[in-house]
Amino acid sequence: MDFDWLKRYVPRGLYGRAALILVLPVVVVQLVVSIIFIQRHFEGVTTLMTRSLSDELALVADTPAGQRDALAEALNLKVIEGAPDPGADLRRWYDLSGVSVIRTLRDRLPDLQSVELPDDYIVRVHLDRDPPLTIEFARSRVSASNPHQLLVNMVFFGGLMTLVSYLYLRNQLRPITRLAAAAEAFGKGQTVPYRPGGATEVRAAGQAFLAMRNRIERQIEQRTLMLSGVSHDLRTPLTRLKLGLSMLEDADREPMERDVEEMQGMIDEFLQFARGTASETVEKVDPVSLVKALVADAARSGAAVTLAEADGAGEVRLRPRAMRRAVENLISNAVRYGSRAEVSLQITDKSLRIRVEDDGPGIPADRREEALRPFARLEPARNQNRGSGVGLGLAIATDIARTHGGVLRLGQSERLGGLQADIVLAR
Repeated sequence: MDFDWLKRYVPRGLYGRAALILVLPVVVVQLVVSIIFIQRHFEGVTTLMTRSLSDELALVADTPAGQRDALAEALNLKVIEGAPDPGADLRRWYDLSGVSVIRTLRDRLPDLQSVELPDDYIVRVHLDRDPPLTIEFARSRVSASNPHQLLVNMVFFGGLMTLVSYLYLRNQLRPITRLAAAAEAFGKGQTVPYRPGGATEVRAAGQAFLAMRNRIERQIEQRTLMLSGVSHDLRTPLTRLKLGLSMLEDADREPMERDVEEMQGMIDEFLQFARGTASETVEKVDPVSLVKALVADAARSGAAVTLAEADGAGEVRLRPRAMRRAVENLISNAVRYGSRAEVSLQITDKSLRIRVEDDGPGIPADRREEALRPFARLEPARNQNRGSGVGLGLAIATDIARTHGGVLRLGQSERLGGLQADIVLAR
């Protein structure tokens, strides 16, 4: 059986689902008790009390007129002769016990004409006698008194136990939410204090998370140390090559110097990608100022870059150097493969979006995933006359977006017709 339609009505949060698990059984139990126990209990009590009273009504009705009043007074009954008969049984629609009273009286009194149940205090029974008799008595003689007390007790204690259970369950759920918050923060590159707690299974999950986080941090630290050594070892022979080339003639030196510069750029870009963003701390940054500064720097260097729009304001927790590097890579790609680029910014209460668009050839939809991979070079889809990198620009931007808990999306620019790259981060 397919229950997908039910998912839209189920709370998405852990606390909401826990509350539903607590409240739903309590409500169901109370409904079952109300229907089965209360109805049967009070219906049976009402029937027995009405049967007992019907014998007294029949006795009073059969007693001669001269002795009837005295007997009725002794039985706490009031007899009225010649009172108007409503012609039909009268009761309030929600008076469920009144149904049992009327049914029992009709079974026990053959000459009964009608029964009136106007409120919770009085019952009038109209008998077909000569003259017609109306016997009035207290409602408490045929119905159990204060039947609402059981309902009140059920609701009160049901609510009390639900509250106690919720407080206990909240203490059990709190370690899970703390673990989720720590895992989410680590996914964004932030290390927050976390100590495992709660049930045994939750503690085990917390210990596994801490062990995993420690291993990843050690690997990042080892990679950083290794890259520092690699950077030094690679730059030393390149420097010697530059010094050696400086002694050659210009005709021979210039092509070789371009090769060395290209190699230097490739090494720098590779190290930049491999180093990542782990060494930089998260700070509160104004994205509008950051993007405006990047656009101004690119424009001063001669690139045709403009700021199209900056919608919204506020500070966002970012790694400023890493985010600057990501946006610089997108702008560099845009001006390399197109004649101009536009940068736009949108800040909302929930997200930050930085968009870079160009008027170049763009990237086909079926190759955009490939373009985000390291060392991917899509020469057929891009303009080679503008030069080509080593295929790490988009990969670096993607990695930086992911370390911020966001994503890099590629698409078709509706404004310029080329590539549209969006860095989308959750606030």
